[in-house]
Amino acid sequence: MNLQPYLDFASDIAYRAGKITLGYFNAGVRPDYKPDDTPVTAADRAAEEFLRAEIEKRYPHHAILGEEFGQNRALSDAPEAAGGAMRWILDPIDGTKAFLRGVPLYGVLVGLEIDGLIEVGVAYYPATDELLCAATGLGAWWNGRRAHVSQTKQLERAYLCYTNERSMYRYGRGAVWEELSQAAYESRGWSDAYGYLLVATGRAEAMFDPVMQIWDCAPFPVILREAGGYFGSWDGREGHTYGEAMACNAALKEELVRRVAGQ
Repeated sequence: MNLQPYLDFASDIAYRAGKITLGYFNAGVRPDYKPDDTPVTAADRAAEEFLRAEIEKRYPHHAILGEEFGQNRALSDAPEAAGGAMRWILDPIDGTKAFLRGVPLYGVLVGLEIDGLIEVGVAYYPATDELLCAATGLGAWWNGRRAHVSQTKQLERAYLCYTNERSMYRYGRGAVWEELSQAAYESRGWSDAYGYLLVATGRAEAMFDPVMQIWDCAPFPVILREAGGYFGSWDGREGHTYGEAMACNAALKEELVRRVAGQ
């Protein structure tokens, strides 16, 4: 399958959705709160409505799953003649809490899943104007230049990122996180989707989240793979469906997985 048209389309709509969010950024937008106490704003809803409308116009038979409006059709009703079941997975603003505080580290995430595997991924960071994208076999790209993970091999020279340190303890990862962060050169809360951008572009060595929804990470398996790294579970299984996430460069994966396993 030629993935280039999908990559071009996903990059375009992520960029345009990001520009929608900028109209609300640092503009006093007020949030509503979901049952899980996470915030949602008019910017989240407007950006996802735009993304959905563009996908439905271009690919009317594809499935769409978004954080704010759920899934539009069953995968069995979303065939593609040249491939398999096609599902777009969307997060209109990953990092809504940062967005609400005027912190520029939020992103618009678009992933295309084909028969259960992420084959196309785009993450656009509107406030820093960084577009990170990839498709299987086409490489990873950061604002038009190739994206590569770092070559750092020693954990004691590595920068580790995370979103929320309290969640490490809430989800049973406190002890291993303490070990990892103590062993590393630095651990920094460059959080949410921005941490995965940093790993994919070689500016950090690893990023950890002990809990993860699929819309919060859909672009990253293919982006990290094409950038020469890894994205998946803490025990080394690549993918977006494990309910947790670890990204790292290839050189450190084996050690990180071993330390997580307590070996």
